[in-house]
Amino acid sequence: MCCPPENMRACQAVGEKDRRIADLEGELLAAKEQLAWLKKQVFGAKSERIVADEQQQPLLAGLDFGDPKVFEPIKEEISYRRNKPPKNRGADTISFPEDLPVKRVELDLPSDLKICPETGLPMVRIGSEVTRKLGRTPESFFVVEYVRFKYASKTRPELGVLTPALPDAIIPRCPADESLLASVLVSKYADHLPLNRLTEIFARSGVKISRQTLSKWVLTLGAALSPLYDELGRQILHSGRVFVDETPILMQIDEKGRCQTAYMWTYVGGGGADPPYRYYEFRTNRNHEHALATLKGYRGLLHSDKYGVYEVLAQKDGIVWCPCMAHVRRKFVEAEGGDPAFRRNVLRRIRYLFMLERAAWKCTPEVRMRIREKIEKPLLERLTRIIKERAMAGGLLPKSKLAKAVNYYLGLEPYLGNYLTNPDARLDNNVAERAVRPLAVGRNYAELPVMRSLEQQWAVNW
Repeated sequence: MCCPPENMRACQAVGEKDRRIADLEGELLAAKEQLAWLKKQVFGAKSERIVADEQQQPLLAGLDFGDPKVFEPIKEEISYRRNKPPKNRGADTISFPEDLPVKRVELDLPSDLKICPETGLPMVRIGSEVTRKLGRTPESFFVVEYVRFKYASKTRPELGVLTPALPDAIIPRCPADESLLASVLVSKYADHLPLNRLTEIFARSGVKISRQTLSKWVLTLGAALSPLYDELGRQILHSGRVFVDETPILMQIDEKGRCQTAYMWTYVGGGGADPPYRYYEFRTNRNHEHALATLKGYRGLLHSDKYGVYEVLAQKDGIVWCPCMAHVRRKFVEAEGGDPAFRRNVLRRIRYLFMLERAAWKCTPEVRMRIREKIEKPLLERLTRIIKERAMAGGLLPKSKLAKAVNYYLGLEPYLGNYLTNPDARLDNNVAERAVRPLAVGRNYAELPVMRSLEQQWAVNW
């Protein structure tokens, strides 16, 4: 029996309304999540820590640690005597090296107060009371004066004059000593002081150096230090363990102050829990070709976020990609709508992984691998099953942050367990995150000549 045309149109209208309602619900949830994120940025704590309810979800549920009575401490009553420390009156609130030069200032009584008012005899000094304060002088400069003695023959003046050569200088015939040049580089790149501020700081001490001169010094020093820079990059690539990240920075493109977004790539490597070497590359864009060229021929562990170029590198032979679990956690932290119980469960299990890793890195590589194999691997596998089951259950709005977090995890799932197979691998890419953090200190987005959209500001912040 055919459905009348008017019923067909009614069914289509109802279906269209249902789809429209679903779209509006998704947009409403996305707006609520963005509003919650903005409120947290303005009024809330920036920590990603999630407080767990241990009564509902016991610590590392399903893992047997044996009889808990074994770990109960043995109580023993003891007694002792100690000298009561003096109350801190605020005099010991700072610390400084003991070998600092001391400027001695002696304070004495006037001569008329040194006479005893009762007997009229001079009073006798019986000691002194010393009060120490930490002081600081303004910018201190000094002149390095090289005196070269000349020698000549008395009987053969035609042989000329002999004079010792000046010491080698990183910038020939430069009026600045290497100590001053090093101070300029540290102030600009470690303390994030622009060169125009340095000229003002120097001027307060009576030293006048133009910004143009400082700029020439910085460029020349960069070229002179390039062999050390190249060697640093080789050491990182040969370490077999690389942490990589990129961050946007502003690049001025004309004299009117207009800027465009460029990128600074950082590569971290070396041994130990916190690799010591940092290598930075400035690029005008975020194209894949830059990382592919730098890591061409690299073999070893690669830690990074989920940017597309790293997924391409993960397919190359000899590279073991270890994606960052901290980025996964951040996705679920931001997904404050949707399924709160599921979200808390996922974040709690990720937190357990980080707790175990902190303990594992305090142990030998052999013990670290046993902890990962016996405890962390089952925990990670269980976390993956929970997320897959939630994805298959449906009900997640495609535009919601929770759906994006789930898809983000599932896209990395084949690689998340790679860190379990190597004692030098890490669960996160926080080493590279810390390496790019100093770059953010020097940013001043309030002085931008052009306004950016809210989405672009979020992209810069995250």
